[in-house]
Amino acid sequence: MDVVILCGGRGTRLSEETTEIPKPMIEVGGMPILWHIMKIYSHYGYNRFILALGYKSEKIKQYFYNYRNTSGDFSLQLDPEADPVYFNHSNEKNWEIVFVDTGLDSLKGGRIKRVEKYIQSESFHLTYGDGVGEVHIDELVEFHKSQSCIGTVTAVHPPSRFGEMNIKEGRVINFEEKPQMDTGYINGGFFVFGQKMFSYLTSDKNCDFEFGPLQKIAREGQLQAYKHDGFWQCMDNIRERDYLNKLIHDENAPWM
Repeated sequence: MDVVILCGGRGTRLSEETTEIPKPMIEVGGMPILWHIMKIYSHYGYNRFILALGYKSEKIKQYFYNYRNTSGDFSLQLDPEADPVYFNHSNEKNWEIVFVDTGLDSLKGGRIKRVEKYIQSESFHLTYGDGVGEVHIDELVEFHKSQSCIGTVTAVHPPSRFGEMNIKEGRVINFEEKPQMDTGYINGGFFVFGQKMFSYLTSDKNCDFEFGPLQKIAREGQLQAYKHDGFWQCMDNIRERDYLNKLIHDENAPWM
């Protein structure tokens, strides 16, 4: 199954970094968050990635084009006829990455439609380029296969941005700094779709995904929810980036 990752947004709420690089290239633990997302899928054997690019797409292309050189040891002769000799290789040697410019200002639906021709598998993964989670991709796929539906979305609990205080009669009886896990579910990405989903989209840059197409698929009873009660976190602002960095620093990053 191919893995489509939406990488085209501007990431305006992280503007202190995204003036120079696209949001998926913001580093967490020394590696782009996009790399972390790809490693999640690769862990379960999914190694063909289709990146729907837009804003500063050249930065993502350059990073992976040079990845073999920057992540390994090699010998180089200055003779233009001689190729570099690589002494080792990264664990990502099996990755195949398709880079698709889907328009600078395209909405998500238009981006997804524009990568359709590059998808080789009957069903495919789709996710956002800014969220990680301890999602068991193999179980997600099996759940999707067991349903008669066009798509499956991973439903997650929204992480708390602040600590929670339990108050009784004006007195704080409990102070909890951990993310809240007892609220409702939200769209956490990590979708699985069949090819029929493309009939709900157009390549127009104004074609959205969540508002319109996904709502219609849901109204028709063709969208199932795979409930994930474990760790999940998006990176929408500086605080969330710092939180993910701290988890890695503390060797407590559940998605790795």
